[in-house]
Amino acid sequence: MGFWAKLKEKLTKKTDQIDESENILQDKDKKIDQDQNLVDELEKTTQDIKKAELKEQSKKSQEQKLEVENIKEKKVKTIKINQTKKIEKSSETLKEKKKREKQKQKDKKVEKAMLKSAFNFSQDIKKLSKKYKQADDEFFEELEDVLIRTDMGMKMVLKVSNLVRKKTKRDTSFENIKDALVESLYQAYTDNDWTNKKYRIDFKENRLNIFMLVGVNGTGKTTSLAKMANYYAQLGYKVLIAAADTFRAGATQQLEEWIKTRLNNKVDLVKANKLNADPASVVFDAIKKAKEQNYDLLLIDTAGRLQNKVNLMAELEKMNKIIQQVEKSAPHEVLLVIDATTGQNGVIQAEEFSKVADVSGIILTKMDSTSKGGIGLAIKELLNIPIKMIGVGEKVDDLLAFDIDQYIVHLSSGFMQGDEVEK
Repeated sequence: MGFWAKLKEKLTKKTDQIDESENILQDKDKKIDQDQNLVDELEKTTQDIKKAELKEQSKKSQEQKLEVENIKEKKVKTIKINQTKKIEKSSETLKEKKKREKQKQKDKKVEKAMLKSAFNFSQDIKKLSKKYKQADDEFFEELEDVLIRTDMGMKMVLKVSNLVRKKTKRDTSFENIKDALVESLYQAYTDNDWTNKKYRIDFKENRLNIFMLVGVNGTGKTTSLAKMANYYAQLGYKVLIAAADTFRAGATQQLEEWIKTRLNNKVDLVKANKLNADPASVVFDAIKKAKEQNYDLLLIDTAGRLQNKVNLMAELEKMNKIIQQVEKSAPHEVLLVIDATTGQNGVIQAEEFSKVADVSGIILTKMDSTSKGGIGLAIKELLNIPIKMIGVGEKVDDLLAFDIDQYIVHLSSGFMQGDEVEK
């Protein structure tokens, strides 16, 4: 079995696990129906007791009446307990079903968001497959041109190209080349872990999680922060936003509008009293409130200007000092927001921000609008900063966790599945 087939099988197993869980839920539903039958029987028993009580009322002593009352009371109590259990189980089942359905919808969104990038990449690979039956130096030159057009950067292009060469030394057929290309893309992303940065968002229970979002204006930083707030609020966590971008006019108003119209006031906000106020003072007030009122998550929006790196660095350092007075390990995430449509300019932004902040992960926005989906690979190779979330649309729930398995399968499915269909 080739690497792509194994990767696809891995994703299929994730789906199968969801389906298996649904079967378990169906069994639970059957059990609930059985419980309901029991409740019906108990209700009938209660009615029979009432009838018997009326018939025997004149004959039985007061003591016997009390005994009947006790029996009736016990039966009614049993019925109520079973009804309560049924309601609780039904509610739990519905929650689990909704959660699984949401996950399936998210998977479809990612696949749809990758269509433009996957189509162009696959078309280019298919052209190479028609032109070359085996790999030679000329083929690898053209392959590198194709990879460059995906915006994955020269360093990553050469790494992938060299990996493909090594994997196809014994078998230079195009079938083997395609599978080697998929494996090389995956390997190039996952092997480069010299800073041990976590692939997933570092959110933990029973602590105040503090996340800071940075990025230039226009990348979708504030919008991504609002969507992240919605994500955790929907999970039942208490979320607070610190509007520490006091430099851009309208930044705080944008957050207020989001909270009111899109987040249904489920998230709270701490803001400055005036424009150009000290961002660190906003962060201080937000941390104080978050600690006193037991919030689970504090999201900090920051100024997006990069042209004045000295001021930005000073601001971030001051905010970090205030945060670390409360929690030495915080901020638990410093997430750099990059617009996927900006191409190599996004790589430059990542490079510049990594000089002034300890960036722990990337939020890649507008993935549904780009035909070049390789920018995340470029950043990972150059700076070893992993993609942690991707924006796949304008809806409030269109910010999703990044999955490298999913990304590689969707990126390569056009030229890998195409042959399967033809066969």
